[in-house]
Amino acid sequence: MPHTLASLVNHTALKLTVLAGEDRLDVPVRWAHASELIDPVPYMEGGELLLITALKLDAEDPDATRRYVRRIAEAGVVGLGFAIGVNYEDAPDALVTAAREAGLPLLGVPRRTPFIAISKAVSAAVAADQYRAVTAGFEAQRELTRAALSAEGPAELLARLAAHLDGWAALYDASGAVLAAAPDWAARRAARLADDVGRLRERPAPASSVVSDAAGDDRVELQALGTGRRARGVLAVGTGAPLGTAERYAVHSAVALLTLTTERSKALQDAEQRLGAAVLTMLLAGQPDHARAVAGQLYGGLLDAPFRMVVAESTTAEDAAAPAPAAAPPAVLDALGDAMDSAAARTGEAVLAVPDGTRLIALVADGGAAAHACAEYAAAAEARFEAPSRARGRAARAEAGRGGPPIAVGLSAPTGPAAAAHAYRQAEQALSVARRRGRALVEHEDVAAGSVLPLLADDAVRAFADGLLRALREHDATGRGDLVASLRAWLSRHGQWDAAAADLGVHRHTLRYRMRRVEEILGRSLDDADVRMELWLALKATSVPPGE
Repeated sequence: MPHTLASLVNHTALKLTVLAGEDRLDVPVRWAHASELIDPVPYMEGGELLLITALKLDAEDPDATRRYVRRIAEAGVVGLGFAIGVNYEDAPDALVTAAREAGLPLLGVPRRTPFIAISKAVSAAVAADQYRAVTAGFEAQRELTRAALSAEGPAELLARLAAHLDGWAALYDASGAVLAAAPDWAARRAARLADDVGRLRERPAPASSVVSDAAGDDRVELQALGTGRRARGVLAVGTGAPLGTAERYAVHSAVALLTLTTERSKALQDAEQRLGAAVLTMLLAGQPDHARAVAGQLYGGLLDAPFRMVVAESTTAEDAAAPAPAAAPPAVLDALGDAMDSAAARTGEAVLAVPDGTRLIALVADGGAAAHACAEYAAAAEARFEAPSRARGRAARAEAGRGGPPIAVGLSAPTGPAAAAHAYRQAEQALSVARRRGRALVEHEDVAAGSVLPLLADDAVRAFADGLLRALREHDATGRGDLVASLRAWLSRHGQWDAAAADLGVHRHTLRYRMRRVEEILGRSLDDADVRMELWLALKATSVPPGE
């Protein structure tokens, strides 16, 4: 317990008397300081018991004492000790009245009690309080260490920590999902802090923040876990008041223990990732039997059921400009990997994720939690991109140099180990379509079942189409005929003159003349099927809006 004015008054050796503020003696005292300055406020920090003899202060002047007492009270001084029998035989009435008006406790210090004795008493109490806090902190550290080594691990550690703090505690994984909370009701409270946890995870560890929530009546402190450039997790603690010294020791001990746990897990994940890379290499090389043997129990279950191949890339300009072999996986790919790993861990399913330069390649169970997490992450990325794009318009998007969400993901059809190489090609094709369309995720089934026309919305294809049709459009611009529309109608009717002429509202001889003019201007024969195909695709390419 911190030292208070009441404990000083009850100190039998000091023999202090209460002259004013009897109802405010429970305030903690941080230090005792003697000063005869008329204005000691610049040298105060707050929480002090100020000791004076009124050597320079005219303690019998009501105005002077009122100004003095009011100023030190506003500066955070918690009490005033006045030496009786030194400069004044008794405490002047003006000083007592001023203290009562300001609500500042006034203690009478007898002549036989030196100020140094009061300072020593406060110092000894502060030292004892600090010792108790350190001792309690070390005891909490031993208790938390035993909890971390128990079978329950982090869950038991959180329970002990919450009990020590008389509050609650929660642990988040690298994706920001709540792994454990104590007591059980704290999981709902922790879930409301997802945005704050996300912002903290973006800062390199160690990092911390204090969160205030209008919906909660507690003080929440977030602590990042890990030693690398990205936090491996976050610890949240909620208490009814700011943490004291002992509680602070306990939180720091929990952070250290959980960091050791997460870093140990990271080393294990790195080893698993190397094994996963070997399994993936064998699958893509057409060696499914060898891949199964290497996968063992870790990834064997994943290969025994239909799985999907995931190929993801960052689409930001900075990542695209980085040299592919030397570039580290962009943060957006790390976040996707964390989301899939966390979802798979919660359901106990396996996921094989391998960074490949500026790409992430993964095998996920068809219809499993990891595949669902991948789709959710991509949908969220696309929604974040589309919201400002709709507000600013397509021109603003082009001006910003962004053609789509910050990530593009291609997802293969369900497959097995023997067809892994084919699934990889499917995922790459879907990824190419996703980048071309400005989509965050495209499944191979969507590519196969959809139309080929959106694939024409490419700058190179559009440039070819514009060049092929330019001469016809220039002809039409002079008002000498509508060759482009006539060509479109004729091709759409598969060269049937009467039907195409009827669509245009002209005589079939007029249409025949126009098609001869098309051949003359282009220098190409419409009897050639390849020429008709190129012209039809050029017409369709120029009719697809950019970015669609």
